[in-house]
Amino acid sequence: MPSRRELANAIRALSMDAVQKAKSGHPGAPMGMADIAEVLWNGELKHNPSNPSWVDRDRFVLSNGHGSMLLYSLLHLTGYDLSIDELKNFRQMGSKTPGHPELGYAPGIETTTGPLGQGLANGIGMAIAEKTLAAQFNRPGHDIVDHSTYVFLGDGCLMEGISHEACSLAGTLGLGKLTAFYDDNGISIDGDVEGWFTDDTVQRFESYGWHVVGNVDGHDSTAVLAALQEARSITDRPSLICCKTVIGFGSPNKQGKEDCHGAPLGADEIIAAREVLNWPHEAFHIPEEIYGAWDQKQPGSEKEAAWNQAFSAYEEAHPELAVEFQRRIDGRLPSDWQANVNAYIKDTQAKGEKIASRKASQNSLNQFGPWLPELLGGSADLAGSNLTMWSGSKPINEQADGNYVYYGVREFAMSAIMNGVTLHRGFKAYGATFLVFMEYARNAVRMAALMQQPSIFVYTHDSIGLGEDGPTHQPVEQIANLRMTPNMALWRPCDATESAVAWKAAVERQDGPSSLIFSRQGLPMQARTDEQVGRVEQGGYILRDCAGEPQLILIATGSEVEIAMQAAEQLAAKSIAVRVVSMPCCEVFQAQDASYREQVLPKQVTARIAIEAAIKDYWYKYVGLDGAIIGMDSFGESAPINDLYKHFGITVEAVVSAADELLK
Repeated sequence: MPSRRELANAIRALSMDAVQKAKSGHPGAPMGMADIAEVLWNGELKHNPSNPSWVDRDRFVLSNGHGSMLLYSLLHLTGYDLSIDELKNFRQMGSKTPGHPELGYAPGIETTTGPLGQGLANGIGMAIAEKTLAAQFNRPGHDIVDHSTYVFLGDGCLMEGISHEACSLAGTLGLGKLTAFYDDNGISIDGDVEGWFTDDTVQRFESYGWHVVGNVDGHDSTAVLAALQEARSITDRPSLICCKTVIGFGSPNKQGKEDCHGAPLGADEIIAAREVLNWPHEAFHIPEEIYGAWDQKQPGSEKEAAWNQAFSAYEEAHPELAVEFQRRIDGRLPSDWQANVNAYIKDTQAKGEKIASRKASQNSLNQFGPWLPELLGGSADLAGSNLTMWSGSKPINEQADGNYVYYGVREFAMSAIMNGVTLHRGFKAYGATFLVFMEYARNAVRMAALMQQPSIFVYTHDSIGLGEDGPTHQPVEQIANLRMTPNMALWRPCDATESAVAWKAAVERQDGPSSLIFSRQGLPMQARTDEQVGRVEQGGYILRDCAGEPQLILIATGSEVEIAMQAAEQLAAKSIAVRVVSMPCCEVFQAQDASYREQVLPKQVTARIAIEAAIKDYWYKYVGLDGAIIGMDSFGESAPINDLYKHFGITVEAVVSAADELLK
């Protein structure tokens, strides 16, 4: 029977061989963390390589994602569908083994990691989802949700500010099934971290309310296992296991140095490392006895079979809960969703109420919440401004089976945690802040789009229209930024009806995130036929038309649709044939077939004006270089809303003047 060190050395060998063959990569972390990984993955982690999506598996996140060969080696050795040829293709075009772990490329990858600290926050989101789902569905004698979340992280993750945001919240929420392993090797890209990272990590995490196991020898399997068992015994707090390791362990001339962090060891050094590790095998060769000792397919299948049996008993005892649990895990909406939501949208239009779209958003939540128990919302300390709490909101820090997270002033952590909740399954996560503070969370929003996860980002106070708080709080470039993010759907509704449709679209979307952009100020309800109400879901539609072919098309979003409609009236009074197109979601409009887009924006009508209280540049794609854009070229100012719109020239008069100029 191979020793634990021999099993760990298989990880080291595969990692240094793959990096060497690719001529790029990070061998240091996989070689340094191999002993820790062997303890966790060889019998302690609850998973089934034959079914990577088993719902009650433990979640494993490699937050220090540059060490991706550690994870690829573990997946290959334990029996996932990740062949040795894929390891040989590390970092190559079309392989399942890219430079950092990417969700959807290889089975067993729980989240995309690489931007340091975000994997840790994702893991915290997964632990929140597990704890909340268990409270909502488990019943005495039937613990169908009962798994843990494990995160590997390094010095870089702890230096990133998101680690403070996320870990502070995790301690407050008492996530007892979350365990993080800190690879304390004292090395980052620039060298010995003592020159720039001297935190007392143990005291730091104890102050957050974590249980900390300090000063563990990360190359002593017995010590690592004892630390893991201690962490598991603590059920009311998350645990951090601080493992002292040597980066590049086994490389005689490069271990303990930054030289092995982000570059191949080199052919000669690999030969030397094989001698030090007593690993006489050729590159990418793993002896059968090593494979046999690592194989987790049978134990994993047995664990899943036991869970299936337990779930059958749960189905018998609680049939309605079992059906609802499966629906939510599958991501299916309730059978009456379409009928209910469409009726609500129709009623909203009929009501004709003038309200801020942030309030219209809350009205939608109040209506949808009882229909969608999977909603798990939150706000970054702005619940009363974002209006993200609805009548049935229950904070999870007060009620374990709740549905609302008080994230505190933690926009970045909130967004990454939401991604973790979404990845876990069983919930539709939404979270809110002011639009301008999307910048704090930008990379987590990008990761949601990259991973094609349907997180719902709610952003209020959407423009200079928020008024006196001034340019620090007035978003200008953020809408264009979000629109230019691949796979992001941005909705900026002009009234309560479009707000309800925006929420409907976000709830129904499965292949990517949505950004819902809402106003602080009141917006009038626009008149629509039933057909026009139905067209809102197409992202852009004709809100006001003329007889025959238009001479001029006005395109607007959000609060500026009102300006477009008033300008159209004045232009029509001058016998100008004008069309108004409301464009609440450009991305959805662009996804429509060419004939519909041509119907709304016919190519032969070149006189076009776009109106939006945000940076102008995005709109050239719709108005062309010869069109006009009424919008922002600068940051805002502190003043009442009407003064601001007049000062920046976002007015009916400006639109009419621009139209006159275009139609000369």
